[in-house]
Amino acid sequence: MATTTIQISKNLLESLKARKMYDKESYEDIIRDLLEDLMELSEETKRDITISEKEITGGKTIHFAEVKRRLGL
Repeated sequence: MATTTIQISKNLLESLKARKMYDKESYEDIIRDLLEDLMELSEETKRDITISEKEITGGKTIHFAEVKRRLGL
C-alpha cells in the first residue's frame, strides 16, 4: 500500500473524526466507506429493494416485538 499525505481543513478533520466507529479506525476506512455510499447500487440490489418494498406494503412483514414474543424473548 502506498502512503501519502494530504492537507485538509480542521473542519474536515473534525468531521472525519466524528465518523469514526472505533478509536483505531483509519481515515482510509472512513473515506472508503463514504465513497462506497456514493456508488450506484447493483441491479440485483435494486431488485431486492423493490421486492422488499412490495413485501412491506403488502403486509408480509412482522414487527420485531412480535418476533420476540414468538421466540419467548
